Amino acid sequence: MINQCVLVGKVKDLPEIRTTSKGTSVAHMVVEADRSFRNDDGSLSSDLFKVTLWKGIAEECVSLCKPGDLIGIKGRMQSNVFEKEGRQFYNCEVIAEKVSFLSQRMDAAV
Repeated sequence: MINQCVLVGKVKDLPEIRTTSKGTSVAHMVVEADRSFRNDDGSLSSDLFKVTLWKGIAEECVSLCKPGDLIGIKGRMQSNVFEKEGRQFYNCEVIAEKVSFLSQRMDAAV
């Protein structure tokens, strides 16, 4: 089985970093990616993706990313299921394995 995704989009919100109880850096950010087709009115819609970044990738993104920056992310999808008030909810997020900073330098990648 293969679980791999590639996402190119703009940083929507600044990544927020924290440190786990074991001292590992982790950050979360939202990336906005345009859809490849137009709506009935001719406009492009976009989707928002929650991205989780670990260790050095998290630290690099927090120091380099700002809203509107174009980035490329290679990673995997991770889903979580939780229950609230008797109903099941599903949440998917992208776990980043490699990030390329497309707005700042064409050759930058972590």
